Amino acid sequence: MPYLVLDLEMTGPEPDYNEIIQIGAVLFDDNWVRKGQYLTNVYPENEEAFSSSSEKIHNLSLADLQDAPMMYDVLPELEEWICKELSIRVPAGQLDRTPYLRDVIICGQSVINDINFLKEAYRYEKLKWPYSRVLLDLHTLSYFTFRVLRANGRKVPDRLSLTAIASYFGLAREDGFHNALEDAELTAKCLAEVFKLADTMKLTV
Repeated sequence: MPYLVLDLEMTGPEPDYNEIIQIGAVLFDDNWVRKGQYLTNVYPENEEAFSSSSEKIHNLSLADLQDAPMMYDVLPELEEWICKELSIRVPAGQLDRTPYLRDVIICGQSVINDINFLKEAYRYEKLKWPYSRVLLDLHTLSYFTFRVLRANGRKVPDRLSLTAIASYFGLAREDGFHNALEDAELTAKCLAEVFKLADTMKLTV
């Protein structure tokens, strides 16, 4: 199953009111081999939902998004990019890519929030959800991994934010703002480190 490590920036916290304004993603094949990266801004249809508190996090203003595409163009573009990077041949004129993307697992940090926003975008644009309903969450994996390490006397982070998890592995953002692609990249690196830890763990009876 391919893995799409995803991060979104939004105008606020509510999927049925706020909107996605930036999508960053890193794509991996079944063997966790990197295939490519994707980044786009998105212009929100509901400008009134653009909050100053969210702008302080992602550092994107409405003026910055002025030339960005709308979501109804971005969703098919994202699907087409995934198919291209995975060398999936979609017949000309085939708009429903579900048969080709249903095995793509969306991954991220507390990724259910991003998935809820993305699903709401699909629902609003009256498009069919094409991806797997399985997800891979760095937050959950880190909770379990660090719990095991703590039980074995290892020092682990007190928090499970992306910043804290990344810091444990010696990783960090380049600046203080939440760029979607940079956070997707950072999440992918943290997932790879968690996988490495899992490979070293052995059960004893």
